[in-house]
Amino acid sequence: MPLALLALAVVAFGIGTTEFVTMGLLPQIADGVGVSVPHAGNLVSAYALGVVVGAPLLTGIGARIPHKRLLLLLSGLFIVGNTASALAPNFGLLFAARVLAGLPHGALFGVGAVVASRLVAPGRAARAVATMFLGLTVANIVGVPAGTALGQQLGWRYAYFAVAVIGLIAFAALAFLVPHQPRGSQSGIRHELRAMGNRQIALGLITAVVGFGGFFAVYSYLVPMLTHLTGLSDSSTTWVLALYGVGMTLGTLVAGPLTDRALRPTLYAGLVLLAGALVTFYFTVHSTVPALVTIAFIGAVGSLITTPVQMLLMAKAENAPTMAAASNHSAFNLANAGGAWLGGLVISAGWGWASPTLVGAVLAVAGLGLAITGGVLDRGSRRSPVVAKSAGAGVGTGADTGQLSARGREAQDAQEPTR
Repeated sequence: MPLALLALAVVAFGIGTTEFVTMGLLPQIADGVGVSVPHAGNLVSAYALGVVVGAPLLTGIGARIPHKRLLLLLSGLFIVGNTASALAPNFGLLFAARVLAGLPHGALFGVGAVVASRLVAPGRAARAVATMFLGLTVANIVGVPAGTALGQQLGWRYAYFAVAVIGLIAFAALAFLVPHQPRGSQSGIRHELRAMGNRQIALGLITAVVGFGGFFAVYSYLVPMLTHLTGLSDSSTTWVLALYGVGMTLGTLVAGPLTDRALRPTLYAGLVLLAGALVTFYFTVHSTVPALVTIAFIGAVGSLITTPVQMLLMAKAENAPTMAAASNHSAFNLANAGGAWLGGLVISAGWGWASPTLVGAVLAVAGLGLAITGGVLDRGSRRSPVVAKSAGAGVGTGADTGQLSARGREAQDAQEPTR
């Protein structure tokens, strides 16, 4: 794997840290800007709003900008957004700063996924993308707990300053390690939008919203579940969330090779296992050890959904995969909002703290139905390459571009269809 993937993983680490650290610092932020904790919770929605809007918008604006330069511009916006968050004097400006910080999130992941896939031979594309995603999962193990502890000890502003520093490190790593990847002659917003018209992309995005909504229906209420039902103390929940991140990391390591071998079966298996794990958690949440094991497993099988959906969208967008890859992260943030809303709905209805697990299982099964529908409709269609062909494919891998392209075509011909 090229060193450039390390730079992309650092970007993902910073994104994962800033996305979730706010949740652990809501009481401190509320005190700092003079609002209630529930009102401060709107900052999480502000970031998600930035992701949903920014992914297609910034990807479209940068459709003709070479990928490396676009990554650097987006990283600069990430640094500005988090620095503004640290300096915001009141809630209104902090809300605006969190929207600004969220804007480059989806575009960074989308462009990064395309760049990662083109750094390696086609048969290793999913592994390359999963390597980048490892930064996001490691953020849940290290970045979020560390940022939360820093914010609790020194003040919440220091957590956002720390994220801005991570952004600066990522910017330098991108500048030095990522090779130049020129845009093709057909690049542009119209080309990207035309590719988005593929019904398989629409089905893939809906699958992500519905299926992964099951994951977030539980993740959003995991802390109160653990304190009310499992009996853990508030101080222990941070480490349980880190355990969740360990499961996600292990799942991501497995998801890459599996997706390279069999994309759709990996997606189907991920949704089936997620549904089963969520039902199991309904029964194990009352006992500490079984609950912790189930939590780690939920984190692992959730990763069996993210990588194959990402690669499916890039495959079906063919030579214009950037907006499709970025829109995937808008879909995951809609899954976050929708899953949290449905989970809160059943809790408010008096079904109990464990009820979001069953809601999540239903969403995972619905997502499986959508994924299978996409697979059935895709039968008999011509094969779509997972890696869009480009003049920059293989740059920086130490091999001659022409020779690598030839090997890539041979590997592509030997691959199974991505369905």
